[in-house]
Amino acid sequence: MTVARHPDPTGRAMPTIPATLAQACAVRLVDRRTGQTHRVNGSPLVLFTRSPEEAAAELLSGRDASVWEARIEPIGAAPQSGRGGA
Repeated sequence: MTVARHPDPTGRAMPTIPATLAQACAVRLVDRRTGQTHRVNGSPLVLFTRSPEEAAAELLSGRDASVWEARIEPIGAAPQSGRGGA
């Protein structure tokens, strides 16, 4: 599951990230025009954190909401129940 966040130009609070994402997450800054992860010196800008809301807020601080969003992806998600394994 990926959660996308973008700055709210009206100053309203942004929606809360589901509690299931309290695990380690990768937070990426994405250009909404291209869908590509922002790069710094050719390397994708990705923050690895257990506080995805704080990381997303930091990445989006002072950025244009029509251009940028933060995408949050859990790392090492628990296997889904009901799947057989041997």
